Amino acid sequence: MNVAAVTIRDVKTILTAPEGINLVVVKVETSEPGLYGLGCATFTQRHRAVQTAIEEYIKPFLIGKDVSRIEDLWQTAMVSGYWRNGPIMNNAVSGMDMALWDIKGKMAGMPVYQLLGGKCREAAAVYRHADGRDEREVEENVRAFIEQGYRYIRCQMGLYGGLHPNLAKPEGALEGAYYDPAAYARSIPRLFEHIRGTVGSEIELIHDIHERLVPIEAVQLAKELEQYRLFYLEDALPPEQIDWYRMIRAQTSTPLAMGELFVHPLEWTPLVSERLIDFIRVHVSTIGGITPAKKLAVLGEAFGVRTAWHGPGDVSPVGHAANLHLDLNCPNFGIQEWTPFSDATREVFPGCPEVRGGYAYIEEKPGLGIELDEEKAAKFPPHDELPAWTLARKPDGTPARP
Repeated sequence: MNVAAVTIRDVKTILTAPEGINLVVVKVETSEPGLYGLGCATFTQRHRAVQTAIEEYIKPFLIGKDVSRIEDLWQTAMVSGYWRNGPIMNNAVSGMDMALWDIKGKMAGMPVYQLLGGKCREAAAVYRHADGRDEREVEENVRAFIEQGYRYIRCQMGLYGGLHPNLAKPEGALEGAYYDPAAYARSIPRLFEHIRGTVGSEIELIHDIHERLVPIEAVQLAKELEQYRLFYLEDALPPEQIDWYRMIRAQTSTPLAMGELFVHPLEWTPLVSERLIDFIRVHVSTIGGITPAKKLAVLGEAFGVRTAWHGPGDVSPVGHAANLHLDLNCPNFGIQEWTPFSDATREVFPGCPEVRGGYAYIEEKPGLGIELDEEKAAKFPPHDELPAWTLARKPDGTPARP
């Protein structure tokens, strides 16, 4: 029996910022009345470029296509511009991809995780961020999260690179987010000595270098932190310096996580296949959506590498839901970064996942389980100011990796 295909009737891009962070959501509408899907395409710092890519290229590419052919549409969309694997087009394709998985789940009457093979767990363990001006303030924030039921906590002191207000800048130094790499590197072992000494060894601890050190300094810090048994050390190096992971791996057993800035398979393939990292933590929309993320998780499973998808405030609730559907399904799930949703975000995105006792739970609904109130989304327009932290500088004014 021939059944008429459900086709794509329209593609819309919704920009909204209910928490002051620019979010990009794609809505794919179909020939079936009332049937649509939502996808995350959030590239906060280049949101309008992604919007243009969707409206000018992805939309005309998709109109009239069969919604059931997710793999074919992903493969052809990725090469339709010939050059590929950049963050703008990857996010545009991700918006399409997640929306198509959302549609397929709704058509099947199943959550997306069921389409991926079903659950390996009932909920995903998450970690929260404990920051502070000094060791004691970080400790207070760690204890507050423990009281809320969290067992995995990322510890920073002065966020990325530390707070060092007495920097000796040269005359005429340009504006920027200044930090002192040497002072930062000295402070972090003291922080973890304090946290382990006061909070104990039962809580899993994480730290994010965020590329703030040159490679040999990252090697040294990873070795110094080994005694504090971190759950993992995140982004010790920028993507341009991943060959140094061979040296880090050879000198320390500190678990390593990498991938937040990755956009190309050739960035993560050697790290996974050579077992140079323990956790892969890509931004799912920036690699192209659920379709490539599931394949990456399977690759990691073959080499003993666990998932830890990027989950900051610049992932929409749609993207967070996509992360969780992957988390529930993948046997090599490790941990999920978590940023709580404000009341405004929950109003714009009905069906946001919930956290209880340190675990994130999705809405058990067909598709991704997330809705979008477009009228409320329009009340929170995006802004065009670049975040100040992206203009990182060392004490003498040298531009640095943010």
